[in-house]
Amino acid sequence: MIITVDPSTGREIEQLNFHTDAYVDERLTLGVKAQCLWRKNSVAERARLLVRIAEILRSDAARLAALVTVEMGKPISEATAEIAKCAWNCEHYAENAEKYLQPDYIEAGHRESFVAYEPIGIVLAIMPWNYPFWQVFRFLAPALAAGNGVVLKHAPNTSRCALAAQEVFEMAGGMSGLFSTLLIDTPKVRELIEDPRIAAITLTGSTNVGSIVGAQAAGALKKQVLELGGSDPFIVLGDADVQKAAKAAVRARFSNAGQACINAKRFIVEDGVANEFVEVFVDEVGKLVLGDPNDPETTIGPMARFDLRQTLHRQVLQSIDEGAVLKIGGGYAARPGYYYHPTVLDDVKPHMTVFREETFGPVAAIIRVSDAEEAIELANATEYGLGASLWSTDLARARQLALRIDAGAVFVNSVVGSDPRLPFGGVKRSGYGRELGEHGIKEFTNAKTIVVNG
Repeated sequence: MIITVDPSTGREIEQLNFHTDAYVDERLTLGVKAQCLWRKNSVAERARLLVRIAEILRSDAARLAALVTVEMGKPISEATAEIAKCAWNCEHYAENAEKYLQPDYIEAGHRESFVAYEPIGIVLAIMPWNYPFWQVFRFLAPALAAGNGVVLKHAPNTSRCALAAQEVFEMAGGMSGLFSTLLIDTPKVRELIEDPRIAAITLTGSTNVGSIVGAQAAGALKKQVLELGGSDPFIVLGDADVQKAAKAAVRARFSNAGQACINAKRFIVEDGVANEFVEVFVDEVGKLVLGDPNDPETTIGPMARFDLRQTLHRQVLQSIDEGAVLKIGGGYAARPGYYYHPTVLDDVKPHMTVFREETFGPVAAIIRVSDAEEAIELANATEYGLGASLWSTDLARARQLALRIDAGAVFVNSVVGSDPRLPFGGVKRSGYGRELGEHGIKEFTNAKTIVVNG
């Protein structure tokens, strides 16, 4: 049984039964039949479904956003923006999928030779709680556009959002079985991965879970895309616009209460501007409004789960014991629910806990460095490599430094974010494969070589 909890109060929302083995089998069988029909549709026909999905997401945004807020504590303004982004993603693939999936003609000494991009079947999507709709529709739109079907195993604490995603699909007229949400316990995931009706797997989640799922998928000889943890650097060089960087840093760290893989976590700042950066940064953090996530004025809601808050507090206390300087925050808020005060730690060193571990919550670590060389060295001194932000007014130099950062994306003078037009993913222990853009839609296709002679 799944028990969902409102993180703003700590109170139980509802209890949901796991789907039975018989139901799972029925949905998989139905999914295979639906996908065999769906793949025969033209890309233009598939695009029409994506347009309808986007329309329903926009028209039903208030209800869907409220589900996000109650199940994982995201402030209602951010939850509403999440639904809008899902709609944008569907519209993007509706407009661009045909172009992305055009055959690539290659001169290879034959009368004709080209690569065609064909669907591969049913893809199992294992998705996290922190963006309960965006993570689903980020993958769902390109998967459907490419002619695939989807089975969703979502995080249990956002089960109602998971069921609502399927409802949106069905309201849009999606073929029965082509997209199924399955409420199953974790041990059942391996059975799905190994089921011959599943063609591939995509996972967004922790690095530890990614290692397990990746090994299981590899054992079943199935393609996988893994988008895992991150400890993203936010580098502020001596020639940066410090005021602009410091204000952007608040958004980079504290959006979604700091619970995103691409939140900036390590703020690496040159000594010459560090005092100014810290002063502005801490002042702006102090303006954040911690409160009821249903209140439009709230900018920091609760953390999503009790255990996540415990882990974060342990990381903060250990780092202070190791010599980090607490500038603001540093503890639980005196109110019901899983709130944690926005926290800034200064003078963080590479041996400290908040530098070495991924901090998944509203805690920022400031690391002071002597120059750009040390900044790049410390930015890369992590097992992760998802995103990075680099701030400098010397754009030519910034471009060169960006090439030296180990990351799937580097944003110069802006906050790291995901965009339907651009590929998204990481390196090192942040995973492999790409979502979004042309790269994302092709991940779950068969790049079939066709040679014609005669």
